[in-house]
This record gives sequence, C-alpha cells and structure tokens, in this order.
Amino acid sequence: MTTTEDEALRLDADDPGHRHLFHVPPADGGRYPEAAYLAGNSLGLQPRATRDELLGDLDAWRRLGVEGHLEAERPWLPYHELLTGPAARLVGARPAEVVVMNSLTVNLHLLMVSFYRPAGTRTRVVIEDSAFPSDSYAVRSQARFHGLDPDTTVVRLRPRPGEDTLRTADVLDFLATEGDTVALVLLGGVNYLTGELMDIPAITAAGRAAGAVVGWDLAHAAGNVPLHLHDWDVDFAAWCSYKYLNSGPGALSGVFVHGRHLGDPALPRFEGWWSTEAATRFEMTPVSRPPATVEAWQVSNPPIFAMGPVRTSLELFDAVGMPALRERSVRLTGYLERLLDEVTPGRPLTVVTPRDPARRGAQLSVRIGTGSAAGLAKRLRHEHGVIADAREPDIVRFAPVPLYCSYHDCWRVAEALAATVEVSS
Repeated sequence: MTTTEDEALRLDADDPGHRHLFHVPPADGGRYPEAAYLAGNSLGLQPRATRDELLGDLDAWRRLGVEGHLEAERPWLPYHELLTGPAARLVGARPAEVVVMNSLTVNLHLLMVSFYRPAGTRTRVVIEDSAFPSDSYAVRSQARFHGLDPDTTVVRLRPRPGEDTLRTADVLDFLATEGDTVALVLLGGVNYLTGELMDIPAITAAGRAAGAVVGWDLAHAAGNVPLHLHDWDVDFAAWCSYKYLNSGPGALSGVFVHGRHLGDPALPRFEGWWSTEAATRFEMTPVSRPPATVEAWQVSNPPIFAMGPVRTSLELFDAVGMPALRERSVRLTGYLERLLDEVTPGRPLTVVTPRDPARRGAQLSVRIGTGSAAGLAKRLRHEHGVIADAREPDIVRFAPVPLYCSYHDCWRVAEALAATVEVSS
C-alpha cells in the first residue's frame, strides 16, 4: 500500500467524526487496542449516553411503580411521542406520518394489511431478487394469505447478466410495461448485500404512475442516507433502528404512512389498545376511534425500556444532522474505496458496490474469489482486530459509519486485507 498510516491519522485529526460518543469494542487480535468496527450495517455501536438514560427509566419504575405512567421524568403514557419528531426529521416526514413501534417485519405485515390489496389482474408484488430474506418471506406469506401462488405473484427483479446491482432503468421499464399487473412495489432503499442506494423518488413516481402502491424497507437507509419520504410521495415505509441508528439488538422499528392516507376509513387496519385516540383511551369503550395520524396503526402500548435507546439515538442524530453525516459518509467511504483500489488488483477481491457516491450509502461490499466469506471475516477479526460482516458464500461487507468510524479504521481494513489475502499467482 502506498497510502500511509500517518495520512489516515492526519485525516482523522481534520475530520474526526463523533467516535467519542460511542463505546468501541476492544480488538480481538492485531496491534491496536480498539477494534476497527465496520459492521454497523449489521449492528450499530452503543452510544455512551444509552446506559445512564435507560437506567433512569428503570429507576422511575423502581420509585413510582404504576404511577410512572404519568409521573416519571419521561412519563410512559406519552413516551412514544418523544421519538416522533426526531424520527420524522430523520426520514423527511411530517410528525403525523411517523411512529416508532414493534419490529421491522411485524410492521411490514401491518402495513401490507392496509396497502397490499390484490384485485382482478392487479395482484403482483415487486421486490429485488437480493432482498433481505425476511422481506421475501413476508411478501410470499402475504400472497398465500390472499389465496395466491407466491411463485407467480412475487416478481423478483434481477441485475442484468454479468452485473451485480439492479439498474433503476430496468425497474422503470418493468413498471412501464407490466405495471398494470402490480399491486405493490416493495424494495429495499439501500440493498443489504451490495450497498446500492436505489433511486427512491424515481421508482416511487413510476410505481404510482402505474397504479401500484409503493412501499420501502429502509432498514439500511434510515440513518445512512438523507430521506425525504413525504416529498417523494412514498405510500409507506418501515425501518429498523439497530443498524445505523445504534439502538441495540432487535431494537424497535419506525413506520411512515403518507399523509394522504391518514384518516382514510376505507383502509383496512388491525387495531388494538393504542390504535384509538389517546384522549378517549381510558373511557374503555368497545369501539376504537382511531386518530387521523399514523398512530392509528399502533396495536399495543409501547415498550418503554425498548424505546429509551431509540430516543437516545434519535436525539443524537437530531444534534449532528443527516446532511453533515452524509457529507462525512461520502468522504469516508470514498477513502476506503481508494484504499481498496490499491489492495484488490492481483487479489481475488472485487468491490461490487456502485462506485458513484450518489448510488451507495456507507458500505462497500467485497466479493472474494477463494475461500469463504465467514472464514475471511474471522481472520480479519482475530488476526487484525477488524470487525466486518460476512454474507455467505462470498461477500464481506465493510460499513464505514460516519458517526464513529475513522479514516484509520479504513486504513486498517486495507492493511488487513493485504496481509490476509494473497496475490494470485
């Protein structure tokens, strides 16, 4: 490598990010005390503020018992409302359009109850062939629930032969030619495997012009790239908060429903205790009176101790701002790309993520030509202290998360790959 460690350290001095706000795991190998943690697209690191703030909520339970619903420092009854404003700003929505609840796939199912309504010849669901498996399972089960054959109902759009990523033009062409058979478009905003950022506004416009409902799984997009869901006219979206949003394993999901759908009595929804207007909830009437907000999609009362870490994280994003994070993400990911350009020639390593910064988030996926992805990731961790994410059989994903990753982390990735993967003979 011609790029030096000193250069990486100089870049960190000029562009430090917010690493000091997070707990970075110790290295399990190599010559540095902290891990180079590039697996935030799988599980984000813990903010330093999370522990004390979560303990504060636990202490309210200890001191107040049931009275904590109204008397805690952060009262539990309206606790979910503390997350609404920051979550809405994060995804470019109005507060009435966003709520945090449940987990991601549960929310996708609740949303499909309302928005996947096959009728006549308009029955198909469009996903990408490399969709995360849970999305594939969800839409196939929805097709079966409606009495349809998932093998013919679910359309899996694939990249062109010899290519690794799905072209927006090919999605638009499909919708232009076969859109009258499509009931729902449900794609990942950023593809989990390749890191490709889809053209959300263009695909949304094409899907809606074809008469379909357009929803997005933003698990790898929320907290990673700027979003403008209201202005883009997205019908609905959902995202988890344990990846780029750093809210802990299995953390709660966010939901967006566009304002034009709110208060529509024709939309079917599942309902429960938290689906009715808060002002009349304790009148204990047998018939729900749902508000004209996305809170009408809530079913159960919110889990306070699960909401606490999400609130802490969202407040951090509010303070730093997505524009600044995106700018640093482009710089950091571009730096890692330049380092990989020095390492990959002559080695059985190929970056499959688009080179255009506008077509990717904070992720570069590397295909390995020999051995297993898991085997390489294990060596990187235990021999060099580099934590990455493996997706078998042949993809290792590196996520230079702009909040806490450093240029030195990126340099360590390239150095470790150069030391671990031999040049082909």
